[in-house]
Amino acid sequence: MITLALMMALASIKSVRSAEDELANGFVIPPDSAKPHIWWHWMNGNVTKEGITADLEAMKRVGVGGAQIFNVHCEIPAGTVKFMSDNWREMIKHAVKEADRLGLELCMHNCAGWSSSGGPWIKPQYAMQIITFTEKQVKGPSNFSGTIKRPKTNLGCYRDIAYLAFKTPANQMRIDMIQGKAAFERADNLPLSSDKTDDLERVIRSKEILNITDRVDTDGILTWDIPEGDWTLLRIGYTPTGKTNHPAPVEGTGPECDKLSREAAQIHFNGMIQKVLDDIGSPADRSLKDILIDSYEVGSQNWSLKFREEFKNRRGYDPMDFLPVYTGRVVDSPEISERFLWDLRLTVAELFADNYYGYLAQLCREKGLIFSIEAYGNGTFDDIACGGRADIPMGEFWTGGGALNTCKLASSSSHLYGRKITGAEAFTSVPEQGGKWQNDPYSLKALGDLVFCNGVNRFIFHRYAMQPWLDRFPGMTMGQWGFNFDRTNTWWEQGAAWLKYLARSQFMLQQGLFFADVCYFCGEGGPRDFRVNNPPLPKGYDYDGCNAEIIMIRMSVKDNRITLPDGMSYAMLVLPPSDNYMTPGLLRKIIELVKDGATVVGPRPVRSPSLRDYPKCDDEIRALADELWAECDGKKVKERAFGKGRVIWNKPLKNILSDMGLEPDFEYESRNARFAYIHRSVENAEIYFISNQRNITVEAECVFRVTGKIPEF
Repeated sequence: MITLALMMALASIKSVRSAEDELANGFVIPPDSAKPHIWWHWMNGNVTKEGITADLEAMKRVGVGGAQIFNVHCEIPAGTVKFMSDNWREMIKHAVKEADRLGLELCMHNCAGWSSSGGPWIKPQYAMQIITFTEKQVKGPSNFSGTIKRPKTNLGCYRDIAYLAFKTPANQMRIDMIQGKAAFERADNLPLSSDKTDDLERVIRSKEILNITDRVDTDGILTWDIPEGDWTLLRIGYTPTGKTNHPAPVEGTGPECDKLSREAAQIHFNGMIQKVLDDIGSPADRSLKDILIDSYEVGSQNWSLKFREEFKNRRGYDPMDFLPVYTGRVVDSPEISERFLWDLRLTVAELFADNYYGYLAQLCREKGLIFSIEAYGNGTFDDIACGGRADIPMGEFWTGGGALNTCKLASSSSHLYGRKITGAEAFTSVPEQGGKWQNDPYSLKALGDLVFCNGVNRFIFHRYAMQPWLDRFPGMTMGQWGFNFDRTNTWWEQGAAWLKYLARSQFMLQQGLFFADVCYFCGEGGPRDFRVNNPPLPKGYDYDGCNAEIIMIRMSVKDNRITLPDGMSYAMLVLPPSDNYMTPGLLRKIIELVKDGATVVGPRPVRSPSLRDYPKCDDEIRALADELWAECDGKKVKERAFGKGRVIWNKPLKNILSDMGLEPDFEYESRNARFAYIHRSVENAEIYFISNQRNITVEAECVFRVTGKIPEF
């Protein structure tokens, strides 16, 4: 162990001179790739070429590495440069040319506004789609000839899925929280019913659901001989959600594209991004390098033109028999219906990742662009997987400390998917915390350092309002939002020292690989929020959170550490302590990891959450769990060796880590210190960033889990 008194922000522990020189040189003169960027908000058409040049020259002068262009409204009076007009496109070309001259990198948000992906080029049939339905109660035996009212329709667009008929259950069961469970809205970590009720009079029986769509003529007249009894006629279809991109200039506002459809994503890409690329020429020779999707704020969807086909391909059965579940009704049993809903949410989440974030990323890369994503918000998707589709996963943090969890989420996506840069929308502010020009580098530094310790290694300041004038101070704002980081700020020129500090830190934190001992599995299914650190991680250790996709396709074992293809490794995988379910494929992979030498911590699953291959899937889960956990019950027996590895249930992580010979990676003794830290490992060197989170000077004795190397500040 190395012990030293520490009063500085950065400790670099090295042994080889060449590595030391490389790190020292980059620290003294940080490369452009290490410099912070800014969000450059073009405010409702108030843009001039003179202002563009002055802004970019000012950024270059103080050490900003790049700018991300947003076209937003925010109640600012309209200027003369209308979004997507010939004049606007000339302004973009001018900005690209000037950034190229100055050696700055440009990024552009993928549409007007800051959320999310839409515009007037999206027609209603390619907008986000949601299930909508109407129903009619009838009694037989009798002949029915008439219409069923058209369901609620948005944007004048509606398509039928089916007309269904089923016997109306007496005192029928209902599903709680159906809005979240059926992906009408995002709801994380939903409970999963195991009620196999035998009260069949209160449920709809799937085998008795009649599809009577073929009895509806071209005029919408349904003709049907109703059998004896009380029946429900259900007309179910889909319509646009009605969500639009925001807060965009009027001329840039339109429907949000269908997030489950590649065709819609392609139309969206062509609507703005492709036109800009056509104007500026090859991005390989230009400063425009990056396309961004900001945090997701436009709601969920649960259907699409090809959703039934996608569902069948991914889940192995037809969702048509379970369409009444969308209305909150129980089909066959609460357990059966809940399993269908779990499959539904998983399918929606996979399509978000593959057909929206993933496909837009593919389109960008085909054009020589990289892709940045803030992959979190109110849509039904897997945050980690969608972040992993980006070249630069991003989080955000606010000057009051809000949204800090998104930074750890983004850095986990980076580490898991082999990305070098983790970005963050930095120091976003509400009026009380930033809108009155009361922030300065001293007031912001400690929070920024804490964010570095959460894995972020590129700040993108929120915000720089494009200044169209050369003689007005403090000039343009972004309405009430953001801390005021503009060339009109009184400390703009002096702020260069802070930016150099950030660039130096970011250079060091972009080296090598993040070091962590624990990988928390966030749980299977979609969506799952980033609630990790359960059971609690002891002080002095670090972690990532992972999803099922990473376990399935990127995890292997080397030297008893769980390893990813890019070199990241962990001492253990921790399962969610509250989940008692897992799909057979995932459990088979975990057994393979343990057999190869992994340590897995967590309870045994007792069933599958899915309707696929039910009930056979539950028998398989029980057999596989018996194979791995055997007599390990988390009570009398808390650990079991299996192959080269072991499974542990209900033991404190501190004890497990100690038993593995893993003392804290970083610890300190001090009467009044409060430190945060992060550790990155490079060839022949270990880099620790240590942040004093108090506004006083402190002394501490610090211990690092490093041997055979000499410390250097």
